[in-house]
Amino acid sequence: MTIAAAATATPDKDWWRGAVIYQIYPRSFQDSNGDGIGDLKGITARLPHVSVLGADAIWISPFFTSPMRDFGYDVSNYTDVDPMFGSLSDFDSLIAEAHRLGLKVMIDLVMSHSSDQHPWFIESRSSRFNPKSDWYVWADARPDGTPPNNWLSIFGGSAWHWDPTRMQYYMHNFLTSQPDLNLHNAEVQDALLDMTRFWLRHGVDGFRLDTINFYFHDKELRDNPALDPSRRNASTAPAVNPYNFQEHLYDKNRPENLEFLRRFRAVLEEFPAIAAVGEVGDSQRGLEIVGEYTSGNDKMQMCYAFEFLAPDPLTPARVREVQDAFSAAAPDGWACWAFSNHDVVRHVSRWGHDVADREAFARIMASILLTQRGSVCIYQGEELGLTEADIAYADLQDPYGIQFWPEFKGRDGCRTPMVWDAQALQAGFSTSEKTWLPIPVEHQLKAVGAQYGDPASVLEHYRRFLAFRRQHPVFAKGDILFLAEDGDVLRYKRQYGNETLLCLFNMSPNAASTDLPVGEWEALSGHGFDSALEGRQVELPAWGAFFARHA
Repeated sequence: MTIAAAATATPDKDWWRGAVIYQIYPRSFQDSNGDGIGDLKGITARLPHVSVLGADAIWISPFFTSPMRDFGYDVSNYTDVDPMFGSLSDFDSLIAEAHRLGLKVMIDLVMSHSSDQHPWFIESRSSRFNPKSDWYVWADARPDGTPPNNWLSIFGGSAWHWDPTRMQYYMHNFLTSQPDLNLHNAEVQDALLDMTRFWLRHGVDGFRLDTINFYFHDKELRDNPALDPSRRNASTAPAVNPYNFQEHLYDKNRPENLEFLRRFRAVLEEFPAIAAVGEVGDSQRGLEIVGEYTSGNDKMQMCYAFEFLAPDPLTPARVREVQDAFSAAAPDGWACWAFSNHDVVRHVSRWGHDVADREAFARIMASILLTQRGSVCIYQGEELGLTEADIAYADLQDPYGIQFWPEFKGRDGCRTPMVWDAQALQAGFSTSEKTWLPIPVEHQLKAVGAQYGDPASVLEHYRRFLAFRRQHPVFAKGDILFLAEDGDVLRYKRQYGNETLLCLFNMSPNAASTDLPVGEWEALSGHGFDSALEGRQVELPAWGAFFARHA
């Protein structure tokens, strides 16, 4: 074997650092059998779109067996595929096709809770003395019959639900049909780690860990203290949810989680080149937790918090604030940034609701995201500039939205089916007369087919900019150095090895100008922006950008 061949055969354990990960919500990506719901064969058929886009990996939201109370985030069998989505054989075919196209495959693991239909919970609730009686979080009522403490569910109300068989309460951070697993029990940890190995043996390249900071609870079940109103933040839960009224010291974020994450990482190390990204759901100390979970090279490779998924408007100051806060909290850690996902309002609507030129706004937001220090997640449809869909109450599927309607409309608006062909039935997503969520007309006009090949389209901008990113490893691996603020112009350098690139972004609908920093700079092309360089002055059109290499 030649040295070159040996190098090619050696997996890159660092592939995740700076990777662009494309998130697929399986219910809404592609329906292959005409039932109005996306499936694994549909994903496989559409993988060329992701490959041509230029992503490095896909992350597939849960497709495991589930009663679908929370659309797959309530798992009743961790080691099988729900028939709605296909079979294990279909998943194996998906893995094979993704790898043929050069795409890594990451899947969503939901380990903080299961469905109440999982055999583990059915056995656990059957008595106080069965072998799995301690696999979930059970507690006696207070003397007056009320729950054991004041913990709240993210989906509204108490985090405790009364079970008449055991005459005890069980804990649920989410729906009552999503009981929390008791990871203080070593047998539970072992079962979850064995499940992880199962999917690794099926060829997955990594995992996204749902609600990673919810795995452990306080054994003493101490009450959470009230949170000062000035510190309430609506990024973990909508503003109308009393969940925001507590400081969540005891129902999540527990120190015992660190040792379990080390055990989890050790399982990943049993296989070549596996990576994991953790979702840290906490608006109070999210980046601090990210720092804890990614430190030391023995836990998560990367995590993401909600700073860029929050409603707070994105401004030059906000971008710098988040990156500086991450650097302070996790100097040796690695972030994975996203502007949109399956749980939040699409960012083109969340931040650009009053922007006249939504396509220009989508292009500049993509470029800012793709030049941040860290890895990146792109949510399906983001590359089309899709806006948040307005779903009528009669069409709502999300229990979260139904609970808090109309002040909070839930997550269905970002979960509508992908649009492929504006001329086809259901925009090419399905041959069914009715899809699980309706497809907005305004989305159909932005279908892949309508944008493909149009250099001015949002889709072609994503493709072009991802190619530009690949040409310059500094974007994937380099450090970030912010320059002095200049009005609405975001300014920073990316540095890696001998290369230093300058990034300037006009985050406003008005033309702007800014000075080049000290040094000689060579303007770069190939990224899709036209900005004029006049001496030491850069003229940026509305929502424009400029890139240069230090000469």
